Amino acid sequence: MSAFSAIETKRDVDQNEFTPDIEPQATWCPGCGDFGVLKALKGAMTEVGKNPDEVLLVTGIGCSGKLSSYFDSYGYHSIHGRSLPIARASKLANPNLEVVAAGGDGDGYGIGGNHFMHTARENHDMVYIVFNNEIFGLTKGQTSPTSPKGHKSKTQPHGSAKDPVRPLSMSLSAGSSYIARTAAVNPNQAKEILVEAIEHDGFAHIDFLTQCPTWNKDAKQYVPYTDVQEDEEFSFEVTDRQEAGEMMYEAESRLSEGEVLTGRFYQDDRPSYGQEKRHTGEMPEQPLAERYFDDSYEWERSADLMHRHR
Repeated sequence: MSAFSAIETKRDVDQNEFTPDIEPQATWCPGCGDFGVLKALKGAMTEVGKNPDEVLLVTGIGCSGKLSSYFDSYGYHSIHGRSLPIARASKLANPNLEVVAAGGDGDGYGIGGNHFMHTARENHDMVYIVFNNEIFGLTKGQTSPTSPKGHKSKTQPHGSAKDPVRPLSMSLSAGSSYIARTAAVNPNQAKEILVEAIEHDGFAHIDFLTQCPTWNKDAKQYVPYTDVQEDEEFSFEVTDRQEAGEMMYEAESRLSEGEVLTGRFYQDDRPSYGQEKRHTGEMPEQPLAERYFDDSYEWERSADLMHRHR
């Protein structure tokens, strides 16, 4: 038996298995939207039948970074904007591991924006949850990349002169193959979208609206919200890149006006980065991580590997 025997073991999973014994109760502020992300993620992993030994959760800095402390699985608490490269390497080394990366809007769309762009472009098979509360919360309320124009904060006391980034449109142009937006106040939709993202083979980006009652009272609770799949006003095909792009622009524009549109916006079934690399023979079929538990494996010298790629 090895450490990999727990992966792809089919058994019933209880949601409470993802609640840690050491720190079972999250300490976010009362009313924080982050509680909704935690609940939805536990429910989604249970629904797809993943147990804690099959999951790696990589987080960044900020209130969202505490997610890995309150979710019992393999976890890695990285530095600002660096959750994605760690998650990418982990997935490439062990493709059978379910990898989830998470960070805030400042972490993901600002400090780690470069990693976001290239992880999406390469279509790495993982889920990326961005806690979008339109503010820097942990550092006490500074303007973030998604703060609306005119928003007053400690760093912009007269109001932000900048338009916010458009995370859905940015994700589409970068190359994400699954893009959705949900909100902490819509737990059923949030869990459904997370289930789809986990089951998707490729880079699944979820812009998760999480209210911050302490430092961003302007955003309130992102209610009322409208599901673009259920409302008759909206009709578009999620597999059509142009239609999806137009719907994303509409959703982002309306959010700035106080109207919240959530749902699935885009899905593309192109091969993931790992699939492409295995197809071309640049990655072995046997996961790299498993070699540590294979006594019969003949290790290659790094110099030989470098020579091969000259």
